[in-house]
Amino acid sequence: MDDWQRKSPLDWDQYVNKMVKVAGVEKQEYEGWVLTVDPISASIILATFLEDDKVSITIVLGHAVQEVAILKEADDEMKQRLSCIFAPEESKAYSPEELEKRKNDLKAWLETNHIPVTEQGEAGRTLCVAGVLTIDPPYSPEECSSANEIILSRVQGLIKGYFENQQ
Repeated sequence: MDDWQRKSPLDWDQYVNKMVKVAGVEKQEYEGWVLTVDPISASIILATFLEDDKVSITIVLGHAVQEVAILKEADDEMKQRLSCIFAPEESKAYSPEELEKRKNDLKAWLETNHIPVTEQGEAGRTLCVAGVLTIDPPYSPEECSSANEIILSRVQGLIKGYFENQQ
């Protein structure tokens, strides 16, 4: 195998959502599902599912990786489990269809009120308001993020009012 750190992000992408065995320096071995590979350090983030639906996360630093062997591919159910590991607890309460509906309803409401909003990020999951504020799933006021405190406060207030009127 080529030197792990010299691979490109496209090369590393083929390992995501796969069960792998990583041989490290000093004969260390790690096994788990690849969540991601850091493109700067070449570090591998591995997830291992334990009892009681708990997850163990292991980070193998890029400089310590000697060899990576793919053991098996993830099925659709495993891909879904892996994608939800770092999702906020609130978003786990919603099905993907419910999250999509919440996003579309909020986006339509913002547009109706002449607030410019676009979709961005992985599969358009994040809403971007006026290019200065983002709203992540489950699209509640707490999921808003902006460096501009005034805009953040006002948009959070609008969204809070929107959801209160929906109930």
